[in-house]
Amino acid sequence: MAILDITDLKSVLPPRTGLLGLDHGEKTIGVAVSDIGLSIASPLELIKKSKFTLEAERLFALMERREASGMVIGLPVNMDGTEGPRCQSVRAFARNLLRLRDIPITFWDERWSSSVMNRFLIEEVNLTRAKRAEVIDRSAAAYILQGALDRIRGAQ
Repeated sequence: MAILDITDLKSVLPPRTGLLGLDHGEKTIGVAVSDIGLSIASPLELIKKSKFTLEAERLFALMERREASGMVIGLPVNMDGTEGPRCQSVRAFARNLLRLRDIPITFWDERWSSSVMNRFLIEEVNLTRAKRAEVIDRSAAAYILQGALDRIRGAQ
């Protein structure tokens, strides 16, 4: 399967399966999961980056355990809309996943995900800096996935 446009994603998903959302950072991968109705995203896990094959194995195991059939990966587009080295890295990560497993993957603009979630965790949840560090990437992944889910539902 190729990397899909967000508007085409739902049409290729098997019925009653969810999606994983990823916030692919330099040191970690924040993971979120949707419900099978593709309505709600929830933070799930933080994967510390080491070897690609270990990261991919963990992601595929999470997909199976959570009955997810595709992925939404946050794309770190620059504020002016251009793509830099971080986008290239995320796109390469997605291509490498597709070499291992034929799954539907789409990208979602993540420009504001970490800053929005950081502000929320400070102002609404009142988490300390240390506690925020533990949950920010998972929360950003949920924010990315929720944006994509909202778009998917709006495209129906």
